[in-house]
Parts: sequence; structure tokens; C-alpha cells
Amino acid sequence: MKVLVVASGGDAPGTNKFISILQRKYGKNLFACRDGFIGLCQNDIVPIKFFEPHKYANKAGCCIGTTRFPEFKEPKNFQKALKNAKGYDAVFVLGGNGSKKGVRELADNGVNAVFIPATIDNDVEESEYSIGFHTAVKAVCDCVKNIMPSMQAHARGVIVETMGRNCGKIAENAGQAVGADFVITQKEQLDENKIAALIKQNHRKHLPTLVIMRENICDVKALAKRLTTLAAPAETKSLTVGHLQRGSAPTKAELKYVKKFAHGAVKAVKTKQLPIAVMFSCGKTILKKI
Repeated sequence: MKVLVVASGGDAPGTNKFISILQRKYGKNLFACRDGFIGLCQNDIVPIKFFEPHKYANKAGCCIGTTRFPEFKEPKNFQKALKNAKGYDAVFVLGGNGSKKGVRELADNGVNAVFIPATIDNDVEESEYSIGFHTAVKAVCDCVKNIMPSMQAHARGVIVETMGRNCGKIAENAGQAVGADFVITQKEQLDENKIAALIKQNHRKHLPTLVIMRENICDVKALAKRLTTLAAPAETKSLTVGHLQRGSAPTKAELKYVKKFAHGAVKAVKTKQLPIAVMFSCGKTILKKI
């Protein structure tokens, strides 16, 4: 059996572990696209051994390369990708909702495809978990742990901005884990006067105030300045966690999730019912027809 693995979209910690498990399973029969769907369009495909995934199994990033490629849906690009994909008995695609749509298009045109959720946002439809999420949440918690002693020393407020695009799951889970004073995942939840009042109250008690906010709500630096004015004499700082959420080494829990997804993906190929998606539900992976 000749199989191909493609990583599409933003990188997610745990991807390398997934690829290394596939390598152990399929050996020389496993090939990889360089840089996602771009590589599939350009037929930039080489045997997996050239990427040496075993060296990066417990590290973040994506050894085969990944990128966003919205031009994939253009007819000329899609036809090139389709032709190259049909040269394999099965094609594994890791990514988010956009990648899932790409898989569905390939599947509708005769490609035996397996989709695996891999996005730190954890927003893949029909799946309770996606590769990278646990690590991203821990990265936020680690940043909070490191910044709060300084905020405590000055009784300041701090806004910690997480990734998540339009999904607030990282902010929600991190906020619950660290006991944030405010967790803001939607624009309508942002009440500057209410936040400023608590910052001012906590300042009098010589306590810090923690706000965790999903990205794309507002300019956090500008918000921190406004809150500093509203809550004077208390200061408010801002911290954008950013790509630390992608670049942090996968947690032990993450690696356990990855193993479940990998075993589910291998099982999906054995069922010979492709195309199919490997989704997570009630603590285990399930196979859903695309």
C-alpha cells in the first residue's frame, strides 16, 4: 500500500508525533507533501525518511512543513492536486475546517482520503478535540504563571491575549485553569468600566487582576492604556501569548491524544470505507464518513 500524509493550515503541537507513528506503520510506503496542499499541487512529494520525523516526534512544529493555501480551490490548482493525490492508495490530511473542506473535494473526485483534526483552536466541527489544543492551553497557563508575580508586586491589571481566531476555547479553558477574573471570548462580553472597577478595587487591596481574552476582540495594547486611565492609579499591562502556543513542546496528554488519532487513522484505512474523518468523542476516536 502506498500512502501519503499532508499537513495543512497552521502548525499544531503533536503533528510530528502523528507522522512518526505513521512512519513506523507504513515505513518506505509512506510519502509526504512538503508544505501542505502547495506541495500536493506542485507534486513536491518525497519519501517520509527524508524528513526524519522520529527526530521530532516529541517536538512542536511540523517536520514536513505546513501552510495555508486558499488558492487550492482554484480549478487549475485543484486539478493538479487531484492528479497527484490519485497516485496513492490513501491520503492522510491533518488540519482544521478549511483542510476538511479540501479533503471533501478530493474525496468527491475519487481520492481515498482520511481527515485528522489538527488545529490548536479546537474548532473542528463534529470533533470534541483536535491535535494541539491541550498544549496551546498549557502555554497560556505557563505565561500567566510567569507574569502574575510581577503583576502582584505592583497590584496591576493584565490582559493576556490568546490565539483562537474566532473560537474562544483556548481562552475559556486557560481562564478556568488559572482562575482569571475575566474571560472574554466575544466582543459583547467586553465591559471596560466593569473591568476597570475591579482593577481599581483590587489595587486598593494590593491584588492583581487577570483578564484573559481571545484574539480579534480588540487591540489589547490600546485597551490596556484605556484601562490604566479608567482605573488610575492602578496600571494595566498587556501580554500576547502568540506563537508560544504553537511552538511549545506537546504535553504528555497531547501525545496520548495523538496516539489515539493515529491508531484511528490506521484503522480507517483498514476499513476500506474511505473517504472518512477521524473524530474524537467521549474519550475515544470514532470514524465518520465524509
